[in-house]
Amino acid sequence: MNSLFRLSVVGIVLIFAMASSNLSAQEDEGRYEQTDIEYGATVYAEHCVTCHGDNGDLLPQINLRNGRFPNSPSDRDLGNTIRNGLPGTAMVPTEYTDSEITGLVAYVRNISNVPLGSVTLGDSVRGQALYEGKGECGSCHRVFGQGPRSAPELSNIGAMRSAAQIERSLLGTEGSLIPINRPVRAVMQDGTVINGRRLNEDTFTVQLIDDQERLVSLEKSGLIEYTILTTSSMPVYEQILTDEERADLLAYLLTLKGLN
Repeated sequence: MNSLFRLSVVGIVLIFAMASSNLSAQEDEGRYEQTDIEYGATVYAEHCVTCHGDNGDLLPQINLRNGRFPNSPSDRDLGNTIRNGLPGTAMVPTEYTDSEITGLVAYVRNISNVPLGSVTLGDSVRGQALYEGKGECGSCHRVFGQGPRSAPELSNIGAMRSAAQIERSLLGTEGSLIPINRPVRAVMQDGTVINGRRLNEDTFTVQLIDDQERLVSLEKSGLIEYTILTTSSMPVYEQILTDEERADLLAYLLTLKGLN
């Protein structure tokens, strides 16, 4: 009896743990960045509106505005449906980037809350001019073989990071700098100081591009100091560009998907 009782208690604990875990997962959903919603609206207008319509209710038995669509109870399921399509239907697999999937999920989940015609992300043509001009982004970043290597390559930034993540980087939001892109400072045994950004790192070595754009490989055992910095040298564009200009620059960066 005691053994059976203990098993019953364990079972109850597991059930509550699973329920708690599921609740946490549900609570994580429904948190959508406004920038992702706006980007998703742009992608929707470009790729989805022909079949689903402006209101999301053009197809029979599917109404995106009231949340009536099959096979997509979670955001992960919805993203997979958008990416992989539905066999036997007009919903075919599409090579959306991760940022486009993030945006589409955010927009579809909020389509009933977004006033039609009110969403504008910015103008990518003006954004490119800002990238090359006022923003001076090309003085540090490289795009399609043009520009230095002192800062991370941006040729596929629009495919790799969501709209909201890029926006946070432009605003200099704390925590927006992903770990591998954090600058480092290394001091060698002879006192030589090397500043740069990491390309790769393991337990014993680190490979980086130094501030002279040279590829350097270092043995950590040969260093007297190795510091990973937490602050970025990237300007805070909240102070440099207006809201409209940042929206234009963001629109341009989202077009960079590794295809020239």
